[in-house]
Amino acid sequence: MHATLPLLKDSDFPALTRQQLDTLQVNLGYTCNQSCLHCHVNAGPKRTEQMSLEDINIILGFLSEHNIKKLDLTGGAPELNPHFRHLVSKARELNVTVIDRCNLTILNEKGQENLAYFLAQNKVEVVASLPCYTKENVDQQRGKGVFDSSLTSLQKLNALGYGKADTGLVLNLMYNPTGAFLPPSQTGLEKDYKQKLFEDFNIEFNNLYTLTNMPIMRFGSTLISKGEFENYMNLLKSAHSDANLDTVMCRNLISIDWQGYIYDCDFNQMLDMPTDIINAHKTHISNLNLNHLQASNILVADHCYGCTAGSGSSCGGALS
Repeated sequence: MHATLPLLKDSDFPALTRQQLDTLQVNLGYTCNQSCLHCHVNAGPKRTEQMSLEDINIILGFLSEHNIKKLDLTGGAPELNPHFRHLVSKARELNVTVIDRCNLTILNEKGQENLAYFLAQNKVEVVASLPCYTKENVDQQRGKGVFDSSLTSLQKLNALGYGKADTGLVLNLMYNPTGAFLPPSQTGLEKDYKQKLFEDFNIEFNNLYTLTNMPIMRFGSTLISKGEFENYMNLLKSAHSDANLDTVMCRNLISIDWQGYIYDCDFNQMLDMPTDIINAHKTHISNLNLNHLQASNILVADHCYGCTAGSGSSCGGALS
């Protein structure tokens, strides 16, 4: 796989500083039941990295000590970490909002038959990947059979109350482009998704988030192989909007890798650009001092243009 960081480091992206921390985004491991073309984590079935129970309990202690009220769980498929349910249930006991970034097909895997019920019982907010509402596009990007399996999972979640009014069970969908172009308008696309999924499959959900593909890891390497990397970076830079700088997710979030080390965002984590606040070394969550973190500089490179291009992009969708 081609390395993308050497092409991104020499950057003119504007400087950013941190604001109040309100979210821990935790990568529970790189094991996944899928190997998607756009994956910026390079996750897959052959990856074995998983966060330990020791580090998970350290994270729970950090949430409690600092009264952090949002826990955003990613992977790989975060649900494949053997301690996933322990982390979720204990975080909910602390009244922490838990977000599960779910690829949907995991709900149909052997051994995960009651996963959807567990998520509903703990009122976990599900952010589910569905890059299109057509079978051809989804299977092309995520693998044969993924669309049908995803629909089965969405219907399963709907049956438990997810995406329905007045249930408190939030189901948001995540769209990302199938190629080297920017997402369309989030508002307009959400309307299309809701209409098509309900009319064709009787599926409901709360919100649609759009996410720009990042020119790193598997997607970035594919761009290099096709000779499209420079053109894609020019697209991101030409669509940059300063207005999005105030609300990029890294200003209020830290990303924690499967070994417990902290990064400014999930993308920096994949590029091995750790948050640099203790003697130029990686900082483990057990050693994090929030006073040092506050107002510290955020490490930036050219991939950051992916978050500020067009309407902006974040794990919570468009920024403007």
